[in-house]
Amino acid sequence: MRPRSMTGFGRGESGTAEQAWVVEIRTVNHRFLDQRVLLPPAFTALEERIKKTVAQQQERGRVDISVTLRGESVSGSRLHLDLDLARQYHACLEKMNTELGLETEIQLADMLTQRNLITVQEQNPDIDEEWPQLKEALLAALADCAGMREREGGSLKQDLLQRLDNFATLVQKIEGMIPEVLARRQEELKGRVNKMLEGMDIDPVRLAQETAIMADKADVTEEVVRLASHIDQFRGFMESDESVGRRLDFLLQEFLREVNTLASKISNSAIAHLGVEMKNEIEKLREQVQNIE
Repeated sequence: MRPRSMTGFGRGESGTAEQAWVVEIRTVNHRFLDQRVLLPPAFTALEERIKKTVAQQQERGRVDISVTLRGESVSGSRLHLDLDLARQYHACLEKMNTELGLETEIQLADMLTQRNLITVQEQNPDIDEEWPQLKEALLAALADCAGMREREGGSLKQDLLQRLDNFATLVQKIEGMIPEVLARRQEELKGRVNKMLEGMDIDPVRLAQETAIMADKADVTEEVVRLASHIDQFRGFMESDESVGRRLDFLLQEFLREVNTLASKISNSAIAHLGVEMKNEIEKLREQVQNIE
């Protein structure tokens, strides 16, 4: 279940007692999917298959994949003894002793001086034959890592929802203050305008209308409504089975935009204080969202 953390570790193994593939995966947060694969030199051709398999299960994050082959290797350099050629060398040396009347015993050292008896042969592994066993270990490591990421994601979800509740409470406080703030704002504007126009013949109805228009510019009801909608969207994303990290990050940018607009429209110390608290909660939310896939 989503959301999943981008931080995790997993290990998988597949094979026999004589030979087994071991895969270890470490993941951390990253804006995009960044994979780094460490393979035995003879198996570098499998890198793209590994990356493709990982990409099917993870959309974002830095992924380090370490692949090792434990036990008897099917690749690398091996020594080869040509026994048939050794017998021929031995037979030739014996014949030489007989023909020349030599009474020397043929030693192993005499044989080792001969070329081509022992040669180094490079073993080229069958990539297609090895891939199914390696893939099994890789899938096991991915499953192990996914389990850890989901557990971590569950903790992140609880923390995010708690912080979102704190933010929603601040929005509700501002919403409750709006009528009083607007009324006070209108009275302040009336007082200023009356003082400026003292002694002048001004239509009182027109004056009231203009004052109301000026006060309305400080109305933040629209911003509060949009913030409430964003909060509902955030909660909806937290219940989604899709990758939501980027969406949550974008949504928090909208949170901040509305809070900045709200703060600029109202010159009120209490609301300004609440605005600072809201920005603080947004920053805490963004820090946690960076770890969500």
